[in-house]
Amino acid sequence: MSKRIRFRNLAEAERLAKRRLPRAVWLAVKAGNEQGWTLDENIQAFNELGFSPTVFDRPTRIDTKTSLLGLDIDFPVVISPVGAQAIHPDGEVGVARAAARAGTAVGLSSWASDPVQDVARANDKTIFQLYWVGTKAEIEARVEAARAAGAKALIVTLDWSHTPRRDWGVPPAPPSDMKLRTMTELAPEALSRPLWFGSYLRRGRIPDLKVPNLFELDGSTPYFGAAWSRFEETPAPTWDDVKWLRELWGGPFMVKGINTIKDAKLCVDLGADAIGVSNHGGNNIDGSPSPLRYLPSIVDAVGDQVEVTLDGGIRRGSDVVKALALGARAVFVGRAFLYGLAVNGEDGVHEVLQILRSGIRETMFGIGRSSIGELSREDLMVLNPHFFVPPAS
Repeated sequence: MSKRIRFRNLAEAERLAKRRLPRAVWLAVKAGNEQGWTLDENIQAFNELGFSPTVFDRPTRIDTKTSLLGLDIDFPVVISPVGAQAIHPDGEVGVARAAARAGTAVGLSSWASDPVQDVARANDKTIFQLYWVGTKAEIEARVEAARAAGAKALIVTLDWSHTPRRDWGVPPAPPSDMKLRTMTELAPEALSRPLWFGSYLRRGRIPDLKVPNLFELDGSTPYFGAAWSRFEETPAPTWDDVKWLRELWGGPFMVKGINTIKDAKLCVDLGADAIGVSNHGGNNIDGSPSPLRYLPSIVDAVGDQVEVTLDGGIRRGSDVVKALALGARAVFVGRAFLYGLAVNGEDGVHEVLQILRSGIRETMFGIGRSSIGELSREDLMVLNPHFFVPPAS
């Protein structure tokens, strides 16, 4: 493991990650789409909800355990599937180990740098996330590979609009490979962060930007850029396609990218076990509001039929409590754990999870709730009258 670097909160982890990573890598982690309005909005929405602390009847013990997609987890925070985690040599396997140490599940992206077999060995609560790339035969082969590797649940992510524009100079996607020309172009930035670059040299693991979980039928592993081109050429899946995928998998199944009651009800109709209320962390359509604003209405519509999760803008334990009070079963975190990974690999991710866990417990103590099942909208105070929260039914 890497040398332990402590940070007191996620804001400090973010500052340390920015200092450590090459500029292009940092911007790829931080960026939202276009001007980044939705990226900022995801965080702002949480600031429009507050709590009413109590000083009497405070709990003597706090239970944060829950379950999601048939998996028992120690607290309601799950690692979000994020592609190309080659920002630290520990990669996705290190993230999976950190999640296992914290007693929670890990989502693994189709675009990951590490294969699902290695990640599932590191964490027996691995959830494989699938993008609709290529033919049905290729998709079926990847699903079966995830099953054979020991993945316990499947997520299909649908919230991507193929608009990778950024107003502040972020590359639309990683380069197609790490051949001489690409390495020459990236070398000055890598050398500008000697500690970051040296960590790869010491481990003998230079990122090659291959995506092993998007393997082709002949067994070959494409580079990120080639797989991305294939992704853009593949027609978006229909409702029937997703239903086919759900039946093919057969186990716990989640659809990610839901923002409307209509889509949530369609997910229920196809037999989904869970839905993810999400705008892809601000990387889908810039100008779409925070999923936190959609959450209460979606929970009211389908929350008794399907597990509802949320991601986007989670930066502290109190944010998690707000989402749960509005009806989320659990939350997924993306950038938050990436900051920890960039700073200190597996240990950094574990530190982020511990900070979130502590924040959840501290907030619950302050509002007098002993278990996450007790949380409700009555625990929240709406600070912005335009943030509509329907009364609890």
